[in-house]
Amino acid sequence: MQKLKGKVAFVTGSSRRIGAEVVKKLHAAGANVVVHYRHSSAAAAQLCDDLNQIRSNSCFLQQGELTRVDDLPAMIANILDHYGRLDILVNNASSFYPTPVGDIRESDWDNLLGSNLKAPLFLSQAAAAELKKRGGCIVNMADVHGFRPLKGYPVYSVAKAGLIMLTQSLARELGPEVRVNAIAPGAILWPETDEASDSDAAHQALLNKTSLLREGCPDDIAKAVLFLVQDADYITGHTLPVDGGRMLNH
Repeated sequence: MQKLKGKVAFVTGSSRRIGAEVVKKLHAAGANVVVHYRHSSAAAAQLCDDLNQIRSNSCFLQQGELTRVDDLPAMIANILDHYGRLDILVNNASSFYPTPVGDIRESDWDNLLGSNLKAPLFLSQAAAAELKKRGGCIVNMADVHGFRPLKGYPVYSVAKAGLIMLTQSLARELGPEVRVNAIAPGAILWPETDEASDSDAAHQALLNKTSLLREGCPDDIAKAVLFLVQDADYITGHTLPVDGGRMLNH
């Protein structure tokens, strides 16, 4: 049974990687999906074409720079013009790169806080009226490093900590009509921008800090999103770690 049949989900940063898996999972559950991208137009178009071949007019493309706050209401209006409703917002888009103390620039602060905290806040605000109307929900993509900082990444860690608090704040502000939760991934995908990505030793050291001693996969995150959207009717304001037990170990 497709519990999300007839509902519309907007997933930011969803042309590739975890975002694309979330889109596929929500689509398989019956939702119509809006694939958002900033630069990855080819990947976004391919994903959307694939989904529309499965079910006609079940996927819609939305391009945009999420840190341009004044553009966000128009994005929501564009979705409403196309589908007539919006039920689910997944704030997945994120930027991630090191900012060691001593080398932090103001632009780093603006970029990392902009994509990881500012955009989710203002996009949620732009969508709030429609989500309230539909009894909808928001899922934010946080990080275990919003609880425990990652050395060398203080600005990113601060941004994700802020997103966890934003999740709680929006749950209070938008309830009872809208549920707001977050997911905190652990070792899911070795970041493409991580300078240590070529080091097998560094990768293994990270995995050794998980209780399950293995890397997760994007589907683990997508299944958690589906749970919060579809089956968590009495859960709001919480952040669910999907980390293989990473936070159990220092």
